[in-house]
Amino acid sequence: MTEKQTYTLGKTSLSKLNGVHPNLVKVIKRAIELTSQDFSVNEGLRTLERQKRLVAAGASRTLNSKHLKQTDGYGHASDLIPWGDFDGNGTKEISWAEAMRAAAKELNIRIRWGGCWATLNDTTKPTTQLVADYVAERRAAGKRAFIDGPHFELS
Repeated sequence: MTEKQTYTLGKTSLSKLNGVHPNLVKVIKRAIELTSQDFSVNEGLRTLERQKRLVAAGASRTLNSKHLKQTDGYGHASDLIPWGDFDGNGTKEISWAEAMRAAAKELNIRIRWGGCWATLNDTTKPTTQLVADYVAERRAAGKRAFIDGPHFELS
């Protein structure tokens, strides 16, 4: 029997969680223990200036980002980047999203994922299906999908 690989967040990832709401930090810290795909924290709290640059570059669509400090003094979003080999069929690429869902459910903290802009706690559909459904819904409405797979936010 092969022992499951357990991952931990490094110092850089932990530092990028400074200013992020403690509930989202709890989910991320638990997800790294559950995931079969190692990941790091790419970004947490943002300045308005950075958000404006991201919108101008097309990397974000709103100046009302949950990455910005909210009324409670915390950012409510974080971007996670998976590491390792990818198998090309979409399963490993989003196994860390499944780990985020499992952690959120375990901790009873509602999160929304930018891969499909749905609250992961509200469904049991695989994340691959959620992405496919989101893209189909946007196309049917004559709109483009904005898939932000690294993005997770409090819901």
